[in-house]
Amino acid sequence: MTRPNHRSIRRRDLARLADADRSPMQILQEQNSTRLAELIPLRTTRMSASPFTFFRGTAAIMAADQAQDPHSGILVASCGDSHLSNFGFYASPQRTLMFDLNDFDEAAWAPWEWDLKRLVTSVIIGGRATDRDDATVERAARGTVNAYISTLRNAVERSPLERYYSHFDPASVREELDKASAKALRRAINDAEKRTGERATRRLTEESDAGGRRFIENPPVMTHIDAGLKSRVHGLFEQYLASAYVDVRMLLAQYSVEDVVRRVVGVGSVGTRCYVVLLREPAGSSLILQVKEAGPSVLERYGGIQLPSAYRESVERGGQGIRVVGLQRILQAYSDPFLGHLRSPAGDFYVRQFHDKKGSVDVEELADTAFRRYSAACGVVLARAHSQSRTASEVVEYIGTGRRVAKSVVAWSEAYAQRSLGDYNDFVTSFRNDEMETRP
Repeated sequence: MTRPNHRSIRRRDLARLADADRSPMQILQEQNSTRLAELIPLRTTRMSASPFTFFRGTAAIMAADQAQDPHSGILVASCGDSHLSNFGFYASPQRTLMFDLNDFDEAAWAPWEWDLKRLVTSVIIGGRATDRDDATVERAARGTVNAYISTLRNAVERSPLERYYSHFDPASVREELDKASAKALRRAINDAEKRTGERATRRLTEESDAGGRRFIENPPVMTHIDAGLKSRVHGLFEQYLASAYVDVRMLLAQYSVEDVVRRVVGVGSVGTRCYVVLLREPAGSSLILQVKEAGPSVLERYGGIQLPSAYRESVERGGQGIRVVGLQRILQAYSDPFLGHLRSPAGDFYVRQFHDKKGSVDVEELADTAFRRYSAACGVVLARAHSQSRTASEVVEYIGTGRRVAKSVVAWSEAYAQRSLGDYNDFVTSFRNDEMETRP
């Protein structure tokens, strides 16, 4: 596929949304063809819930659309799915609460503005979904771009090492909010603090006949694996351990696999293979790990942007889990020490902790001012992630004063929000028609 040309693209051209032939429903069908068929109806139901949940599940469609548009050609390590719901809380290795990007299934390389446009579009769709007026939504969108630009500009003035150590403090946001919004953020932080592995063990497991623990069945959300997969668990676990840090290998050598279930997660991920693994040590304490399927990034498959050769060779040797783990470590300020990867006959996977103080802010609970500040905070975090790339200074040089880029990115995102709404309406209509045809 021929791509538009790039480094000479004017900043105003970033506003241009190509009116190309497109088949968004075909892309969703292609994705469904590689997923577990029995879970496709659940994915459809979740995506049908609102324009925002639909947008969350359509990173592939957006990548295909962006591939047709003029872009800067300045590539950075990218999240690939940087919408508002993919920012949130988690525990650092030092057990402090962090706020950062928290989903890297689609992470790869892409023009820097692709992530920014996806974030800003989500601000617009999310703002409209919560019945905010147009002026508030536009201010939030523009503020997000300006926060990104300001943060990236400040970042490149520091050394790469200083950029590497920088991180975002959730408490600094709370101090700037009104009373009601600060309460909503505090509630989200408190919820995240409670989401520990110990709590997950209490809620998701029960005593087994053998005196240990086992996961509680809850179809289709949680179901035990078949005997064939169970027979391969030990070898797959050893493969994961080989990819983990040496101190984690030492720690996990004290645990054994107690139980494994398939678990349904997210919106866009529904239908991909995801498992949770219960580990126990002789004294009875537990640890839960999540094993999630890693397919090719939509930035590569639908956006047409190849991984750099060194990374591509690593993925060819070790699987797509290497890509997810590697990009998470690049883009997050502090990453889960239990990250690892493995390959199996069923596909490539990556491994992380389950429920390690993970949480997110419900934007519906935020007042308008807080919504704008929260959106801007996501822009700050995204800029910090992009600042890790060697090309960050090129991005800042390209952006210039920022006025034209802000105007262009917001204009493009407003147009794309409208396009996504049309796709959503088509999707819901198709879903309802299919339901009617299957009724007796």
